[in-house]
Amino acid sequence: MAFDFKKEYKEFYMPGKKPEIVNVPRANYIAVRGKGDPNEEGGAYQQAVSILYAVAYTLKMSYKTDHKIEGFIEYVVPPLEGFWWQPGMEGIDFAHKATFHWIAGIRLPDFVTPEEFSWAKEEAARKKGLDTATAELLTIEEGLCAQIMHLGPYDDEPATVALLDAFIAEQGLENDMSDTEAGRHHHEIYLSDPRRTAPEKLKTVLRHPVRPRG
Repeated sequence: MAFDFKKEYKEFYMPGKKPEIVNVPRANYIAVRGKGDPNEEGGAYQQAVSILYAVAYTLKMSYKTDHKIEGFIEYVVPPLEGFWWQPGMEGIDFAHKATFHWIAGIRLPDFVTPEEFSWAKEEAARKKGLDTATAELLTIEEGLCAQIMHLGPYDDEPATVALLDAFIAEQGLENDMSDTEAGRHHHEIYLSDPRRTAPEKLKTVLRHPVRPRG
């Protein structure tokens, strides 16, 4: 049976509808950085997602090619994730998506080395005709966070974020989100495919980095 991150690490991918505290360990990602409204048709974010999936599936399906990766195990490609911030903004202003800066990513198994990552970028570019130069191998260690499952349309996220922020304050903590690229960020994990899922049934993990208050 293929290894499935969502099933093996349920505490990070399947939180409940009530907020909770979690300590998130280091993880490796295929990542593409950018800025702008993620809903822009054909925009930078949508282009980034295409690159991410091209590289992700090149790695996943490598065992069916002549290229063999040491330590490879069959696995399910993890869900798309996003780290979001807005320069000069404390927290997230969902009403002004054009000012978003983001890192879009897909988690990678630990057996993907920098050499194998470079191979997958080149192979995906060759097969898909994509410019994969912006894809990078990125390690993120989130540490102490609060998270919650958001059910429903992405535009309804502010109400769920408000519940999360209230919980953070009740725990004697505060948000530790940066408005610059070098810092910790609002994090979303997209468990549903919006092309195949009704908006009211979308599942999205919302996660905020936190620290002791004061």
